[in-house]
Amino acid sequence: MKKLAIDFEFSSRVWWENGGQELWDAVTEGFDGSGVVVDDPLAESWLTQARTIEGWDDGADYAPHPVRISEIDEEEEAML
Repeated sequence: MKKLAIDFEFSSRVWWENGGQELWDAVTEGFDGSGVVVDDPLAESWLTQARTIEGWDDGADYAPHPVRISEIDEEEEAML
């Protein structure tokens, strides 16, 4: 399982304006909109699409992408 979450320190709007917002909305439908937990195959599929949208790599070193990806450990997964 992976958590996808908006990186609010990512300063560029290019990715969001070039289709990223629609892609994000599709994966977060029914959630609060700032983060979502998905299974690994869905995360990989989503990331493959996200990386093709212009602006994905436009962030600073500390926030290189508009969406952060993190692993969910077994303890966190049990709480879901």
